[in-house]
This record gives sequence, structure tokens and C-alpha cells, in this order.
Amino acid sequence: MSRQGGKLKPLKAPKKEHKDEDEEDKAFKEKKKADEAALKAARDKAVKGGAPGGGIKKSGKK
Repeated sequence: MSRQGGKLKPLKAPKKEHKDEDEEDKAFKEKKKADEAALKAARDKAVKGGAPGGGIKKSGKK
């Protein structure tokens, strides 16, 4: 029981043409890349050392 008729859909969407980037796009991408690098460095530092207290600790008293 297959249905015939209608237009078959393409398997993949055609690739979009790569447009030329202007200076604003290049500057924006550079800034974004620098921000991501800084964020990654801060995250790594937080995972390694973190705060000296180590967060909230329970006293153990009941």
C-alpha cells in the first residue's frame, strides 16, 4: 500500500552559497572567539581551584 503522486521531497537541503564577509562580521567573530576562550579559561580555573571554602558545608549537628 504505497501512495503515489505528489512531488518527492529532496533528501538534503541544497548547500547555501558562502557569502563574502565584511569587516564587521570578521570583527564580531574574533570578539566572540576571544570571549569563548576567556570563558573556557575561567571555567577551567573554577574547576581546578574553586573557592577556598569549598561551598556550603553542613555542620553535622542534629
